[in-house]
Amino acid sequence: MPNTEWYLEYAIHRNRPGILGGISSRIGSLSINILTINGITQDRRGMLIEVDDQQKIERLAQLLDEMDPITVTALRPPKVTDRLAIRHGRFIESYDDDHRIYRFTRNEIGILVDFMGELFKKKGHQLIGIRGMPRVGKTESVVASSVCANKRWLVISSTLLKQTIRDRLFHHEISENQIYIIDGIVSTRRASEEHRLLIQEILSLPATKVIEHPDAFVQMSEISIQDFDYIIELRNDPNEVILYEDDFTYE
Repeated sequence: MPNTEWYLEYAIHRNRPGILGGISSRIGSLSINILTINGITQDRRGMLIEVDDQQKIERLAQLLDEMDPITVTALRPPKVTDRLAIRHGRFIESYDDDHRIYRFTRNEIGILVDFMGELFKKKGHQLIGIRGMPRVGKTESVVASSVCANKRWLVISSTLLKQTIRDRLFHHEISENQIYIIDGIVSTRRASEEHRLLIQEILSLPATKVIEHPDAFVQMSEISIQDFDYIIELRNDPNEVILYEDDFTYE
């Protein structure tokens, strides 16, 4: 079978010398490759490992279960958040029951770009919402993430530099490699019927759509907030309240 990657995470109960060596020797005895390792919290570590046999994972779980100083908290195929946790040395956590909402502050834009870049690499339909106040960095983060994912980005509606409201797409702009950026307020409150028809067409494409101000968008469209695969919240600071007002000057 081809080599597959797995995410191993463990909590340390008694931090004594030799724990990492003991874990590494058990992994090595099974001819499992360690690709990356990093501390996730003060008492938790994560590893990205590579195996060529599913049975080795089962045997590894048994060996690690015999180590009293640690408890394995995860042993699974890696998720996007697992890869980022190892890369940045911290958890990227969701904030709702169905694990769709992720919160970042402006000083974490580097991590946010990395996170969205991984999401943008996925193929097929994706609907991603971004909440945030003006000039916090929403559009810039989407553009930077598109570049990281080697995808083209296309602004359908925005007020970032000047008001943009597209009414049609050119043939070369219809592609699963496009990231379509839509300002939910501009597209629902200030746009023509031609633009609204274009939005419906884009929403049906097998590509990633990013909607800024998703709460405003769902109020005046057939899309519900449950239709979003991810909701990202970007704030200037953790306590900032994200407001939606009629006289608001939006990005």
